[in-house]
Amino acid sequence: MPKMARSLERYPARVTTLAFLTLVLAGGGILRLPACSASEQNPISWLDAMFTSTSAVCVTGLSVRSTIDDFSFLGQIVILALIQLGGIGIMTFTSFIMLTLGASAGLRQQALMADTLGGRGVTDVRKLLRRVFVVSLTIELIGAALLWVRFSFDMSWPKAAWYALFHSVSAFCNAGFGLWNDSLVSYRGDWLVNIVICGLVIFGGLGFPVLLELLNSFQKPKWSPWHDLSLHSKLVLIGTFFLIVWGYTTLTILEWDNALKDATVSERILVPFFHSVICRTAGFNSIDLNDLTNASLFVSIILMAIGGAPCSTAGGVKTTTISMLVLNAIRRFQGFRNVSCFRKTIPQTTIERAAAATIVFFAVAVFGCLILMLIEQSGRSHREQQDSFLDILFEVVSALGTVGLSTGITATLSPAGKIVIMLLMFLGRLGPVSVMVAMSRTRRPPKVEYAHEEPLFG
Repeated sequence: MPKMARSLERYPARVTTLAFLTLVLAGGGILRLPACSASEQNPISWLDAMFTSTSAVCVTGLSVRSTIDDFSFLGQIVILALIQLGGIGIMTFTSFIMLTLGASAGLRQQALMADTLGGRGVTDVRKLLRRVFVVSLTIELIGAALLWVRFSFDMSWPKAAWYALFHSVSAFCNAGFGLWNDSLVSYRGDWLVNIVICGLVIFGGLGFPVLLELLNSFQKPKWSPWHDLSLHSKLVLIGTFFLIVWGYTTLTILEWDNALKDATVSERILVPFFHSVICRTAGFNSIDLNDLTNASLFVSIILMAIGGAPCSTAGGVKTTTISMLVLNAIRRFQGFRNVSCFRKTIPQTTIERAAAATIVFFAVAVFGCLILMLIEQSGRSHREQQDSFLDILFEVVSALGTVGLSTGITATLSPAGKIVIMLLMFLGRLGPVSVMVAMSRTRRPPKVEYAHEEPLFG
């Protein structure tokens, strides 16, 4: 036990991994209870309960059972609680409770907060956690209030309040769980629902460091938001804006005479915008993905792989990671050795970590595709598969990027295939690199440093 405690203290990633794994198992055990099932004739199996728990804790949204039809009201409450715990972070909740009860924050707690919330160099952990909770709950309650007003026209007030709260929390946590089997297709032309859901997803995907910096800039006497922001926040905001615009423009062009051919004016504007925002990490959909062209699905895969910002409720490679790699490539082609942006120089070690994280992400995605194809498509030729490769690639990237969108194959997967998707969701929520660090042995310095030699490339 002392050795394990020292290991956990030295590697905060192990604590986070263990906490998320414990929450997944506990959530699956609760969802397996008969009280969480909507029907005694159609109980939730252990595998489906664990799959749903993993998807909720990892704020993914992939589901093998209908949230509204197969789970009771208690089951829906459990799913929402798992989404909230998984979105903000189980370690955040645990630390907040401990500090509220009077416990002091040691170095390990500060390291955990740095990993989870981006609070590097933080000295007042209690204040940081309080601000995170206040900001998160405020955004979720505002979103729930706006959605409640809209849903009240379609259902009773109590039911509208529950639907509004569920979808607001699910959207801010970038989970994508919904209480309609068609997600938000029935509201595809509704301006209020689309703007509120997209706003919640964007705020959740920006990350707590960016949200707190924006809040601090608003509270200053002389408001200069852009000047006061860190390089991280600037890269996140620019990357998010560019991806939304690029996704919206591309999808509009690709689907103008296809999925949007018979759409109204509002739908032609809202559907591409909604999909561009959502498919980076949230998992809602306002259009049947099977109606999209293969080109649009491939664009969606790119957006899902990039994802949101670090220390956020989003998954993927992360916008800052891609931004740094793009900046590094541009500067290298220009003949510069250093990567500079907004009068700041990004350390080369940071660029190297970004490249390593990207390589690991895509390596896991490739390996996941291979395993899933071996499990689901063994014994059948390519001629018999049609577009199934794109479906599997879409499913794998969606799981690893904790997005939750699917072309419809999730529920048809074999038990082994579902387990593969569960592992991908877990890896995606914590980050493949973090999981590798958590499982690795202690750091060992190299005993010998050999002579340098550069291999050819290009």
